[in-house]
Amino acid sequence: MNDLINKILELKKQKNAVILVHNYQRPEIYKVADFIGDSFELAQKAKATNADIIVFCGVTFMAEMAKILNPTKKVLIPTEAAICPMAAMIDKNKLQQLKDENPKAKVVSYVNTTAETKALTDSCCTSSNAVKVVNNIDADEIIFVPDKNLADYVAGNTKKKIIPYEGYCYVHSKVTPERVKEAKKKHPSAILLIHPECQKEVQDYADEILSTSGMLRYVKKSGAKKFIVGTEVGLLELMKQQNPDKTFYCLASECIQQKKINLENLYLCLKNDQFEIELDKKLIDKAQKSLETMLKIGK
Repeated sequence: MNDLINKILELKKQKNAVILVHNYQRPEIYKVADFIGDSFELAQKAKATNADIIVFCGVTFMAEMAKILNPTKKVLIPTEAAICPMAAMIDKNKLQQLKDENPKAKVVSYVNTTAETKALTDSCCTSSNAVKVVNNIDADEIIFVPDKNLADYVAGNTKKKIIPYEGYCYVHSKVTPERVKEAKKKHPSAILLIHPECQKEVQDYADEILSTSGMLRYVKKSGAKKFIVGTEVGLLELMKQQNPDKTFYCLASECIQQKKINLENLYLCLKNDQFEIELDKKLIDKAQKSLETMLKIGK
C-alpha cells in the first residue's frame, strides 16, 4: 500500500495534478488527497484549482461537475463504474416533462445529477445549502429533483411550494425509524446525526440534520462523546481519525459505487491519463450556469 501511495504522490507532483476526494471514499484514498470534503466543498475546490489535471475520487456526476466548472482542464476519474444510482433516476426527458407540467416553477437540482439534468436547471444545490438556494430563487414554486427526502427537508424550511421527484439514495434509505429507535435504546446518551437524504420519519428523530461535512464540524466542536451517525459508513473513518477520544455508531451502510475507487485504479488513472471526462461545449455552457448560481448563492 505504501508503495502505491508514494507512486501516486510522485505522479501527482510530476503532472501538476490535484486529487479531490469525497468524504465517503476508502480510508487509504484520504492519504493521497489534496482535499477531502462534501459535494459543495469539492465544487468550490474544483473551481479554484490551478492544477492542470483534476483527479476526482467520487462518483461520475462529481467528476462531471469538476469538468463543467473547469472546461479547459483535464478531469479524470479512476473508474467509470462509479455511477450514482440516484443521479440516474432523473434524466432530461423526465425533467422536461415536469417543467412542462409546472410552467411557473423554477428548477433546483441536487448536484447528484447528470450534466444533462443540470443543463435544464436554474440552480443546483447540495445537502448543505439546499434550503438557502431554494429561498434565494426568484420563484414561489420549485421543482426539486431527484431526492424526495432532501425535498421534504427543504419543504419544512421554506414557505415556497416544493414539487418533488421520487428519487432517493439507496444507502440512506436503509436508515429506518426502527433502526433509529433501536440505536437510541442501546445508546441513550448519544447524539443522533442524520443526513437529509434520509426519510422524513427518520429526520424527525434527529438531534441535528447535517451534510457530511456539517457532521464532521459538529462532532469536532461538540462536548459529547458518543454519536449515532445516519450516513454512509465511510464517514465514520474520518470521524474516528479526527476525534480519537469519541465513539461512533453507524446506522447506514456502504456506498458500493464510491468504494469502487481504490489505490490501484487511481494510480493507473493518473499514470495513463485514463477515463477522462469529456462533455460537449454547449452542454457545459448550459450546465455551468446552474452550478455557478449555486456557488454564488451558497457562499
